[in-house]
Amino acid sequence: MISKINLENILFLDIETVPEVQHFSDLDETKQALWEQKSQYQRKDDYTAEEFYDRAGIWAEFGKIVCISVGYFAFKGDMRNFRVTSFFGDEAKLLKDFKNLLNTHFNHPNHLLCGHNAKEFDFPYIARRMIINGIELPHKLNLFGKKPWEVPHIDTLELWKFGDFKSYTSLKLLTNVLGVPSPKDDIDGSEVYRVYYEENEIDRIVIYCEKDTIAVAQIFLRLRGDELLTNDEIFHI
Repeated sequence: MISKINLENILFLDIETVPEVQHFSDLDETKQALWEQKSQYQRKDDYTAEEFYDRAGIWAEFGKIVCISVGYFAFKGDMRNFRVTSFFGDEAKLLKDFKNLLNTHFNHPNHLLCGHNAKEFDFPYIARRMIINGIELPHKLNLFGKKPWEVPHIDTLELWKFGDFKSYTSLKLLTNVLGVPSPKDDIDGSEVYRVYYEENEIDRIVIYCEKDTIAVAQIFLRLRGDELLTNDEIFHI
């Protein structure tokens, strides 16, 4: 039961991704052809491969990570804090910094990673981009040979499904139905490409990513039946 998990053993996270280069024309001819083939099912005949390229960030083979935000609980007596920080900028560096965090502070068997739709997106995306960047996988992301119950990952979407594999519920919808405070966002996921490449405002992306990390933690608290975090319990470090 999730109510028995020590909150201090969980690292909550969210990532933001963009296409690996700004324009389809920046890809070499081989990569352009591969993108055209890869994206065919999603775009059908509604868009050309070039018109669809701003969505390339959802595939690790054609995208890159520009921000990983993490959050964790810390208790001191009756005081509960949730501390949030982010890794952003150069992808290889942020991946190495994130790996260092896992290896130094979240490397014990009882430590868990938690995200929303993270088993389908965030966790494999990070692992793939680490391999592409020549970074050896940390133990928490290397799932080879692990049995399902040995995988140290929690997915709030999976918890909400209660075994119903047909259903997808977005983070935004779940915060709404569970009464989780969701301050009006400056941007949403569809705007990350523009904000990153056209406006060069990584700080706005970091804020957006950290809000989602906090939302994941709040959803997890609600699923446990715990009190939600208040603003004065959340610290950005």
